[in-house]
Amino acid sequence: MAQPALGLNGKEVWQRLMEGNLRFVQGVFRGRNLPELRQTLTKGQRPMAAVLCCSDSRVGAEIIFDQSLGDLFVVRTAGLALEPTSIGSLEYAVAHLHVPLLVLKGHESCGAVSAAVQHPDLDEGHIGAIVRQIAPAAARARESGREGPDLVEAATDNFLQLLADNLRRHSSIIGQALEEGRLALVVSKYSLQNGGVATLAATF
Repeated sequence: MAQPALGLNGKEVWQRLMEGNLRFVQGVFRGRNLPELRQTLTKGQRPMAAVLCCSDSRVGAEIIFDQSLGDLFVVRTAGLALEPTSIGSLEYAVAHLHVPLLVLKGHESCGAVSAAVQHPDLDEGHIGAIVRQIAPAAARARESGREGPDLVEAATDNFLQLLADNLRRHSSIIGQALEEGRLALVVSKYSLQNGGVATLAATF
């Protein structure tokens, strides 16, 4: 499915991704001629969405959405933690690749979020920088009285919304594209248990 996004808006792209996720859940994957696709993509890329997701080995976006080479522009960091180069990568997808959709895809049982819940002051190399970024969302979730796995999931949901707000406010490129309607933003969460992706929030 090389360069499928031409003429599609963010909502239509998200519908395609959710159709792909349904195929993934059902274990029915779309066949692809990868040698031919590789040759086509030597001429350039036109991904249909940018995706920020976790580095966790269980949550690869291309597989979960049943997409292939050239379909998604994926940025992966532990816990979806943001820093200048990851933000810049997303901005590149918006400003130069003109993707109509930006997806933030968290997941259940995130190790980085669990660390922020259990050890918010962790000092272990640069890992601590990831935990400190998530810790405010974990503290807010703790105020709800939740405990254990429920606390981790609430902290994950809080952090995903915080990420969406921060990208909108602190990236003029992403914020302007959203304001002008050239870009849609989806906040979503992947279930390790059933393989489904749930929409938590969307701008369309």
